[in-house]
Amino acid sequence: MIDKIKIEKAVREILIGIGENPDREGLIETPRRVSEMYEEIFAGLHKNPLDDVKKFHEDHDNGMIIVKDIPVYSMCEHHLLPFMGVAHVVYIPSGNEVLGLSKLARIVDTTAKKPQLQERLGNEIADVIIEAVDTKGVAVVIEAEHLCMTMRGIRKPGSKTITSALRGVIKTDSQIRMEALSLINGR
Repeated sequence: MIDKIKIEKAVREILIGIGENPDREGLIETPRRVSEMYEEIFAGLHKNPLDDVKKFHEDHDNGMIIVKDIPVYSMCEHHLLPFMGVAHVVYIPSGNEVLGLSKLARIVDTTAKKPQLQERLGNEIADVIIEAVDTKGVAVVIEAEHLCMTMRGIRKPGSKTITSALRGVIKTDSQIRMEALSLINGR
């Protein structure tokens, strides 16, 4: 679990390290606030995304199921700065079970709540969906802006990183892949 006392001590040391006074009025509560924030934004480290999965029985073939523009927030593991954007999730059920639509958003949320790479995040989301329900294929496309690129280093605000994780027929069948990607893009 998260050790909030260690985080508070570390944040205090960081403030001293950058030349700030952690005992000044505006910063006195900062170590506690940061530890509480870290407990929330890194909750995915201690939670299994499958715990929130709910499946429903369907008697007919639904074709592709797509949830677009799921807000996603995570922390770049290289700089501990946020990246944020949207995830688009597509899956094709193989059997008679489908996932609750809100559960797809929960899978994205839980999987993102840890130090992460965007490339890995998409793969983890796809793998959780495959583990949760029998599928013919899965696609996860993430579009995100990384603050490590916009506020430091190269300083290119507005630049987006787009990654995809493809599984099953969405990866192997070019016609199905094109259909999934065109539906994500609204065409």
